[in-house]
Amino acid sequence: MRLQKYLSTYGICSRRKGEELIAAGRVFIGRKKAVIGDKVDPDTDKVYVDRKLVIAERQKIYILLNKPRGYVTTTNDPEGRKTILDLIKKVPERVYPVGRLDYDTEGLLLLTNDGDLTFGLTHPKHQISKTYKARCKGTVDSVAIDSLRSGVILYDGYKTQKAEVYVIELNKENSLLEVTIYEGKNRQIRKMFESVGHPVTRLTRIKIGDMKVGDLKSGSYRFLKKTEVDKLKNFCKKARYK
Repeated sequence: MRLQKYLSTYGICSRRKGEELIAAGRVFIGRKKAVIGDKVDPDTDKVYVDRKLVIAERQKIYILLNKPRGYVTTTNDPEGRKTILDLIKKVPERVYPVGRLDYDTEGLLLLTNDGDLTFGLTHPKHQISKTYKARCKGTVDSVAIDSLRSGVILYDGYKTQKAEVYVIELNKENSLLEVTIYEGKNRQIRKMFESVGHPVTRLTRIKIGDMKVGDLKSGSYRFLKKTEVDKLKNFCKKARYK
């Protein structure tokens, strides 16, 4: 980020005034006197104006992304696969995913630079609900559905918590179910269905708490409204005191 933009972003002065301060030798990056054209990293650099440290109170960003299949939910990938950051290149601030969706799972993913909200939505003790549509092989019978609802033992010996399971569509080739869980083990939904003999062929997250993906197109994102952010924060507060 250019230094004069940095000064403007964090409320020190306008960009033009920032250039004047830099030219006058009143701005330092660490111990180095700044010059016009210098760039800074808000996460690592310390900027001083008239020997006073600029406190970088960053703007909080809240994004709802409809993640497609074929993207990893990380900020970089050693294997060179596409990441979710490839979908939000125009977002000016650095944001991070709230939880994760695996490579082949699509749907609702929240991204933010608000650490408190991320903690509220992801800490296991808060048991935030996450709702998925799961397309799986074969016809899921009532015995399998009851098992999914009451909790199944996965291959590693872990028994899942109770889940809400509703049938949307059943036929000989495959079934479509809506599943809500209150925990977030790695690839949990897929493992649950594998344990009852019906591997998932397509998995889409449609809801986190009260936040729905709605009709947002796959690969698209939008910024959350203040009312939506407040609603998420209140949802987290209520979850803490269940």
